[in-house]
Amino acid sequence: MKKLESTLKNMMLSLTCITIVAAAALAGVNMLTEETIAAQKEASRLKAISDVLPAHERLAEAEQVGELTIYRAFGADDQYVGAAVQTVADGFGGKIKLMVGFDADNRIVNYAVLEQTETPGLGTHIVEWFKNVDKPGQNILGRQADGNMTVSKDGGDVDAITAATISSRAFLKAVNDAYTTLNGNAFTGATKQLPVDAEQTETVSTDNEQEVTNNFVSQD
Repeated sequence: MKKLESTLKNMMLSLTCITIVAAAALAGVNMLTEETIAAQKEASRLKAISDVLPAHERLAEAEQVGELTIYRAFGADDQYVGAAVQTVADGFGGKIKLMVGFDADNRIVNYAVLEQTETPGLGTHIVEWFKNVDKPGQNILGRQADGNMTVSKDGGDVDAITAATISSRAFLKAVNDAYTTLNGNAFTGATKQLPVDAEQTETVSTDNEQEVTNNFVSQD
């Protein structure tokens, strides 16, 4: 094969070809990555819905209310048994996204953290802190929701995460908003079968907060 003459035109042609091939390869990788991430988030969402709800047979069609989504659940006799609410609030490091489950009497059944970017070792404790059955001041499970839960520093009766008051406030705001949204919207949807084979793939980010001399900045 004859070697291309080293001219400006040929060099530009070669660079253009290389750029096109590289861009196509990058686009392909991005597409595959986006599909994988989307599938993981969907699996996480389905698992979270199942985990936070009481025993049930059917889910209603999702109800979108602003940034929040309601999934009402029904038993075998179509008796309403509770609801899962996907909710969000602004934390110390960014958005905190939760799935919160309520029974038919508005008691909190469970919650799952879908996404968060709070400080590792501080705000990230929201994943388990508020379901610690050994410490009643932390545990919100089984509690009758009223939309007004606050940390003790603000006059409430919920113990905030040590040195992470902002994260704690955001978490409770997300739970309060879930309750308020659930009870402020009349149900009009139809029921459907809940998928039961979703795998758990929880997305939890842990970055984007300041450090000072290797110690995390307290939010208090």
